[in-house]
Amino acid sequence: MTADSDQNTAHAQAEANGADADLSPEQCHAEAERLVRKYTFGGMSVGLVPIPLVDLAALVAVQLKMLHGLAGLYGIDFKADLVRPAIGSLVGGLLPTALSPSLAASLGKLIPGAGQVLGAGTQVAVNGAATYALGKVFIQHFAAGGTFLTFDPEVVRGYFEAQLKEGRQVAEELKPKGRRRAAAKQPETGAS
Repeated sequence: MTADSDQNTAHAQAEANGADADLSPEQCHAEAERLVRKYTFGGMSVGLVPIPLVDLAALVAVQLKMLHGLAGLYGIDFKADLVRPAIGSLVGGLLPTALSPSLAASLGKLIPGAGQVLGAGTQVAVNGAATYALGKVFIQHFAAGGTFLTFDPEVVRGYFEAQLKEGRQVAEELKPKGRRRAAAKQPETGAS
């Protein structure tokens, strides 16, 4: 067995069994960051679901799974009935401004052809950014000793907004290289 597979096994056990006493705070943080990047990519992937509103339901499922993994890593009890309102109150305050493009992109998929392509393209980035920001907020909260019961969305709203901006950059980095190259060439093509 290699060191990488031993480390992967340890990560899987930590995620499945709650906090792993063998992980230092630095290792726990590194594992939490890895989980957030993994689920950020997952959130981006569900943006490609072609059925309006089903894609948003799938995004919530991905985000709940991410928070379940983070809670396990930090030894926090996970109860979906506590988590959904926490997410809703944090994200709900930003819907009119920051996250309405996700709903618009989802509904844009109702337009055959171009609407589906543009909707999916927009939603991929927005979903990734929102998932990233949500993960970063809960890493900070759990690392400070917080739980789902002590979570106050008003206290972290500014941090969430800052992480949403950072999440847009992370989502761009996670896009497949071919798409990044094509996006980089578009301004050149338009200038010709």
